Amino acid sequence: MSVFVDTSAVLALLNADDAMHARVAAAWRTLVRAEEELVTSSYVLIESLALAQARLGPAAARALANEFVPALEVVWVDEALHRAALSAWLISGRRDLSLVDCVSFEVMRRRSVPRVLTLDRHFGRQGFAAVP
Repeated sequence: MSVFVDTSAVLALLNADDAMHARVAAAWRTLVRAEEELVTSSYVLIESLALAQARLGPAAARALANEFVPALEVVWVDEALHRAALSAWLISGRRDLSLVDCVSFEVMRRRSVPRVLTLDRHFGRQGFAAVP
């Protein structure tokens, strides 16, 4: 079964000082050992790399690119996917929801991915099961 990987989990995984690091790292190891298909989007990847570099430094961004990204199947956002997510984002009218989240929801729906490695409550509100 597939599991989507969200930015919030990636950042916790990279930051040993994060309060959720141990839980996310344990969940990551479990998913990798179980050979789950780990999926993310190119938008999550860009967001994660930018935030890792800004918050944790270039070494963390390199670790993400070299150690974690190879384990992920990256769904590259095309114009149709972007437009669908943008439409959902604009319709939502919510201040606390990002375009990247809407892209993630759209990828998960299109690929029938029921679970997500995340610390973001928005996924649960969309009907997805959060890991950890």
